[in-house]
Amino acid sequence: MAILVDDDTRLVVQGLTGSEGRFHGLRNRGYGTSLVAGVTPGKGGQDVEGIPVFNTFHDAVAETGANTAMIFVPPRFAADSILEAEDAGIALIVASGVLVSAGQATAPRAPAPSRLSPAVSRSAVTSSTWVTAWRR
Repeated sequence: MAILVDDDTRLVVQGLTGSEGRFHGLRNRGYGTSLVAGVTPGKGGQDVEGIPVFNTFHDAVAETGANTAMIFVPPRFAADSILEAEDAGIALIVASGVLVSAGQATAPRAPAPSRLSPAVSRSAVTSSTWVTAWRR
């Protein structure tokens, strides 16, 4: 498998204020990933252990230069979150969820822009968690 994260990665986590996003975001920071922001609509201006939280990906990218996103949102918001991250200029998007089928993750309601393609050949599925990555 190719390495998708390197020293230039500036990570933003959508759902950082929730339990899954917080757990995985802080765990990634502990492993050395540069976690620069979180995104949770309506919670902009807060912080999670010193990490600023913004209302939108656009705000987070403009303020921090984020180029990679991890998304931890309820299933009904997954597609819109992925497309918002892409629209804000995020180059690598990793979406993860619990109790969501891989089909829901890979089939957004709106068609993905043509410049967004899978970074991995298929979703990695373990028990009740799926992970899918897209790259510009």
